[in-house]
Amino acid sequence: MRVIVVGAGVLGTLHAWHAVERGHDVLHIEREAEARGASVRNFGQIWISGRAGGEELSTALRARELWEGIGARVPELGFRAIGSLTVVKNAAELAVAEAAARRPDAAARGYRLLDADEARARNPALRGEFAGALWCERDAAVEPRIAQRALKAALLESGRYTYLGGREVREVTGERAVRDDHGDLHRGDAVILCTGAWLGGLVRELVPDLPVRRVRLQMMQTDPLGEPLTTSVADADSFRYYPAYRSAALDALNAGQAQAPAAAAHKMQLLMVQRADGGLTIGDTHEYATPFAFDTVEEPYEHLTGVVESILGRPLPRIRRRWAGVYAQCTDTARVVHRQQVRDGVWLVTGPGGRGMTCSPAIAETTANELDW
Repeated sequence: MRVIVVGAGVLGTLHAWHAVERGHDVLHIEREAEARGASVRNFGQIWISGRAGGEELSTALRARELWEGIGARVPELGFRAIGSLTVVKNAAELAVAEAAARRPDAAARGYRLLDADEARARNPALRGEFAGALWCERDAAVEPRIAQRALKAALLESGRYTYLGGREVREVTGERAVRDDHGDLHRGDAVILCTGAWLGGLVRELVPDLPVRRVRLQMMQTDPLGEPLTTSVADADSFRYYPAYRSAALDALNAGQAQAPAAAAHKMQLLMVQRADGGLTIGDTHEYATPFAFDTVEEPYEHLTGVVESILGRPLPRIRRRWAGVYAQCTDTARVVHRQQVRDGVWLVTGPGGRGMTCSPAIAETTANELDW
């Protein structure tokens, strides 16, 4: 069987991975020389802790299992099972963490409530003042700027994988065939379109009423911290953003403790993970209304700097990179992904939102299973 995958972000790359793993030949087409979208502009977190229950959690847990296996085979991914700490600073935030730790699926997530001393013992870099933290053992991380290239290198070693960069697919032609912007026609037994946040052009022609929207975010990365950050770190604003934390305690927090003005204006939370070089990736914001701004603004970075410094109890290293990115999210945010057959033998898979890096291995596995590869 010959599978054509369009889009070399993490979702497309994992579709290619599963196809090759099942003995098929893959032609992988990417409009850029390498992926440059949300798949490289993210935290690299395999983020279990905040996921909704049901399908979303089961998908994330399966993906976590798959990531660990792939990471063992492709060490360049930088897979590490570091877990996460969501730091709380007062009684209202602590109540939300306590409610989360009582969830029926808390054990599956690896939730455990820690006091401040226990949290510092798990992550000694946290020297600021806080009341405790929610530990999630199942959270992990990979290196987002490296992951796709490392996976591609491993796929090329199979002898069943061909990568064609710098080609934009412009047309689905007949059955199971696409034409690129060089005029070349590519035929296969199945075509998987993993176009990420590219929702215009060909995608709009194929699905004019696609129930997927684009979301923009800002992030930053620092110089090396100079010491290990042994877990990912989040702040209590993440309770407001992730569905796993919904509870009466969260309602009370929202009613009684407003976000900082910058955090509210930019729909922010703190997520932070250390890169292989020692730098910290820190974010993020959420912008939903289009057209998006073309520039980044400083208020979110100033807010995040203050939050991180209060948790670390020390000045943040110099910020060396700032960027914005755009990802695709199903308008029904309870849906893990939008998967649709758009032509005979042609499927569109998009819209995982901020779950893309976490869930891609399991989403791609489900596609392979449903198509009976």
